[in-house]
Amino acid sequence: MKTEEVQYASDIEMLGYVAYPEIVNAPLVLIAHTWAGKDNFVHQRANELAELGFVAMAVDMYGNGRVGRDAKENESLMSPLISDRDLLKSRINCALEFGRTLPGVDSSKVAAIGYCFGGLVVLDLARSGSDVKGVVSFHGLLMSSNLDAGSIKSKILVLHGERDPMVPLEMVEIGRYHAFTNPEANDVAMGTQYNKEANDRSWQAMLNFFEEIF
Repeated sequence: MKTEEVQYASDIEMLGYVAYPEIVNAPLVLIAHTWAGKDNFVHQRANELAELGFVAMAVDMYGNGRVGRDAKENESLMSPLISDRDLLKSRINCALEFGRTLPGVDSSKVAAIGYCFGGLVVLDLARSGSDVKGVVSFHGLLMSSNLDAGSIKSKILVLHGERDPMVPLEMVEIGRYHAFTNPEANDVAMGTQYNKEANDRSWQAMLNFFEEIF
């Protein structure tokens, strides 16, 4: 497996992370990060996907690979994109177009997954009408969008937790806390808690979904 940092442009300079499998002509999976930014968590997910035969690109939604130091900074990095969904859409679509040009990618087979804030990112990618086979949201933000849902071409898989306090129950009918995929998430007071069973099941559900769309 080979990994590298890649630079690409949107309205600002972006710094992505790509993990390549040993095979060529592989499907591309974009990975959209949590509100914390493009950190080691999504890098590790990229590595795991590359080991399974995908070209995996952890995208940068904040620019220059910025990562928040605490919840306050995470919020300040995320909020401008929550407020400006057109900018959010532009940035993830720039990542998509760059990812299609990566060596060894079968550009006809592309999916995107996202965690927390990144779940919203990939759902908006689908809402924008982009030509991707499917998107997967892990404990993502599920607020509605001004984008036209009628333009969606992608299949969508939403993996969520009923006890997630960051997303109202009327948006979801499912039973874990927020951030159930992240081993470092252990703040029950904030509503974030890792759950190995939920992590393993959701990862397998994603792989089953990939088998269906590719």
